[in-house]
Amino acid sequence: MTARAFWTIAAGQGVLRDEPLSPPAAGETRVDARASGISRGTEATVFAGRVPPSQFLTMRAPLMGGDFPFPVKYGYSVAGVTGAGQRVFVLHPHQDRFNAPAAMCIAIPDAVPDRRAVLAANMETALNIVWDAAPLPGERMMVIGAGVVGLCVAYLLAKLPAATVTMVDIDATRAPLAHRFGAAFATPDAAPGEQELIIHASGSEAGLRTALASAAFEARIIEASWFGDRTPALPLGAAFHARRLRLLSSQVGSVSPAMRGRRSHGERLAMALGLLADPLLDALLDQTVPFAHLPHRMPGLLAGGLCHVVTYEE
Repeated sequence: MTARAFWTIAAGQGVLRDEPLSPPAAGETRVDARASGISRGTEATVFAGRVPPSQFLTMRAPLMGGDFPFPVKYGYSVAGVTGAGQRVFVLHPHQDRFNAPAAMCIAIPDAVPDRRAVLAANMETALNIVWDAAPLPGERMMVIGAGVVGLCVAYLLAKLPAATVTMVDIDATRAPLAHRFGAAFATPDAAPGEQELIIHASGSEAGLRTALASAAFEARIIEASWFGDRTPALPLGAAFHARRLRLLSSQVGSVSPAMRGRRSHGERLAMALGLLADPLLDALLDQTVPFAHLPHRMPGLLAGGLCHVVTYEE
């Protein structure tokens, strides 16, 4: 049997490649893909060849193929069905069928359709960010960057009692989404001050500067962006020290210390899938593209939008 997978072979250039697919080994499960999600921030960095050599090992996805910078088979949001008919989510690149360790095939709840299930990796990242942030009921909270992860974070924070959550983004068309998720919205020039908890997820130097400028005394700023090979310059002068601000990183590769030893990676992912039972989250799904069209569509898909969904024939 053969499988077909999406490979990035040069900066901005992707192809579909056929590859042999052996029978599943002991402990493996055969999965036929039904949908996969494009994680724009990370995949845009990989597709452009902007993964710095120092991060080649850190940036490896669990079941990716090849090596950075190219050729590489990258991605981590596939919803599929096993040979036994069970719907599962797997951290696997865009591929029509594949073998995966059974332990990495996480059951998709009945209430979560395949298309929405591709948000699991983003929701898992958001959940880990919230664990790292340790929000308190009644805090003034800000999320900078209304991408999929930022909106998922706002969605989770807005569920806290008496929480005041403001979503900040340069794109004012994201305001209705923020409102649907229970958050206020502001552009950077109108971002409110005295924020006690700030999640930065814009991936831009300007966004992080907005976070520093909006922080209250002894506020916590959680840096959830990944800058790739860029080096942001930040104003860490008198105000940063006088206000005793805390700038903390969050990264999904490790379970937050708040839950480490209490929840495994698999349990965290299963929890994220359970959170996707809310149909409101369909608002995060953007364009749908057939797998066969992915090579020529990928540059445009990575240029904007929310979570684009790749579909596979039955």
